[in-house]
Amino acid sequence: MMERNEKAAIIRMFHVFKRFGKKNALVDITLDIFKNEFVFICGPSGAGKSTLLKLLYLGETLSEGQILIEGVNISRIQRKKIPLLRREFGIVFQDFKLIPTKTVFENVALVLEAKGKKSSVTQKKVKSVLRIVGIEKKLNAFPPTLSGGEQQRVAVARAVVGEPKIILADEPTGSLDIVSADVIIDLLDKFHSRGATVIMATHNESLPNKINGRVIHLREGHLETLTAGRQD
Repeated sequence: MMERNEKAAIIRMFHVFKRFGKKNALVDITLDIFKNEFVFICGPSGAGKSTLLKLLYLGETLSEGQILIEGVNISRIQRKKIPLLRREFGIVFQDFKLIPTKTVFENVALVLEAKGKKSSVTQKKVKSVLRIVGIEKKLNAFPPTLSGGEQQRVAVARAVVGEPKIILADEPTGSLDIVSADVIIDLLDKFHSRGATVIMATHNESLPNKINGRVIHLREGHLETLTAGRQD
């Protein structure tokens, strides 16, 4: 296992608070997440899991504290550079957030097109990642014609096609059946094994038993415990 030290930390949080009006969503979170970790953020609904992920990609702004990503204090990033920061992440949402009027191929290709990749490169990479997630035969289909599990596979493909260093997964299995959920967990683990840091928010306390990762427990915005995942 990688030695955990400051040099290995890809994300560092120092006394992070997030408030919505007078309500505390996150309270005094200090946490390091290390390169190539698989981290589960667990807790009941309303614990602050999704809010924590949103702070990382600036979907929400800090109320207090600091977050450093690869040494960069993200609260000091100029607004015009926020889209560039977000391209460093692959994000998987529970409700997929696919564009219904674009095909599977087009939904995934958007990531590479935004990075200015050549059409030939985009064609090759998109087809490759759709093959990895097992949905290459549906590349010309539109999202509304797919099952929930298939849509989430497309969402995973979109998240990883740009080879991000960090994958954020916000309750990615919450609306799926057990078999489909297991497929998504296996896919995230596959890309983790290729070097990505994966941070997954979930209310399902059994999921960490499937992956050798670290578990962070939140309750009412407070960091309760950090535990090791399953040990092989």
